[in-house]
Amino acid sequence: MTFKSVLAATAITLCAAPVFAQLEYWDNVGGWDIMIDPSLGDGCLIQAEFQDGSVVRVGFDRNEGAGYVTAFNMAWGDIEEGAIYPIQFDLDGEVYDGEAAGIWLNDVPGADIYFTNPDFLFDIAAKYTMTLYNENGEVMAIDLAGTYNALEGALACQDEMG
Repeated sequence: MTFKSVLAATAITLCAAPVFAQLEYWDNVGGWDIMIDPSLGDGCLIQAEFQDGSVVRVGFDRNEGAGYVTAFNMAWGDIEEGAIYPIQFDLDGEVYDGEAAGIWLNDVPGADIYFTNPDFLFDIAAKYTMTLYNENGEVMAIDLAGTYNALEGALACQDEMG
């Protein structure tokens, strides 16, 4: 399956998420913090920090009715807020093409990818490694261990939010 087919099937929407609100801690599952983001309609998310300094969030934006993957890293200082960047996800050898919007949170640059197919979140969670590439090569590679259980926790969080 290509990311383009996922895009066609899910009508992916890219935008800079309003991730500037204070997150509320809900639980920790599988090494991921489960948080609530009031600025996203009390959307629940999972968040973890990795050895390369990347902070990754995977969650639900209830205002947009979409899911997202967002990653931040101080080493990505040349990202422009709102700029659109071509990217590739490699999930255990399965490659998806897409676009990410540049964002900044608390002076840390990041990339934001939105999609409307919630199954795509669990496609990510069922894999072992996610590698993100831009036109210059590999940007980050993270171990997805614990992600599936953490996303199940985020769904329980979302159910609690109503």
